[in-house]
Amino acid sequence: MDSVLQLLKSHRSIRKFTEQPISAELFEELIKAGQAAATSSFLQGATVIRVTDAAKRNKIAKLAGNQKYVAAAAEFLVFCADLKRAGNYCREYGKDFEGDFTEHFIIATVDVALMAQSLVTAAESSGLGICYIGGIRNNPAPVSDLLQLPHGVYPVFGLCLGYPDQDPEIKPRLPVSVVLKENVYNEEGDKEAIAEYDERIQEYYRTRTGGGHGIRWSEQVSTLLSEKSRPHMKEFLANKGFKFR
Repeated sequence: MDSVLQLLKSHRSIRKFTEQPISAELFEELIKAGQAAATSSFLQGATVIRVTDAAKRNKIAKLAGNQKYVAAAAEFLVFCADLKRAGNYCREYGKDFEGDFTEHFIIATVDVALMAQSLVTAAESSGLGICYIGGIRNNPAPVSDLLQLPHGVYPVFGLCLGYPDQDPEIKPRLPVSVVLKENVYNEEGDKEAIAEYDERIQEYYRTRTGGGHGIRWSEQVSTLLSEKSRPHMKEFLANKGFKFR
């Protein structure tokens, strides 16, 4: 099998890292690899904050739900959707800034995700492990204050990078038949396929390193979508200039 295909299919989240630093040369190459990702309308609407200050790292670790690996990883990055940089030039060219449209928010947020995933692929191909940290959205305002993020910029997620000090199992994904449809959306056969998948996930959670809760995928996601999830985000984004017109 092609090595790139194998690499992509072997992704795991790493939450325990060695003390080995990432060389400056490799780190810069990872950033460049991320920058090479597709970007809608050539906006390049992502800005990355590299957090090297130990005190800031510790604060973010607590704000993100006491995730200690935020402080322990060789590198911790905060990926931000950024409409300010491009918006600065509206004034320079005598144009009104209309960056508070929902579409602009989507463009910048997608740019962030594409850049991060390209960086992640490059990192994993270099022997590094990664862990996305969506928990920074638990407390986005203090994280933004800590990083001095201006109006028009918001933190989408964090990313831990480092050399792995663990070898976790690969978490099974949904069957291809469930996520790939032809021509139209349909759910034919999905219930049966997901029932079989639920059994695989239960077994994965029961037997993975450190043990687990043995919950089914369908139960897990039903809990996610039946509870309020970070209701503060709407007001926070509005205060940052993302008003969804």
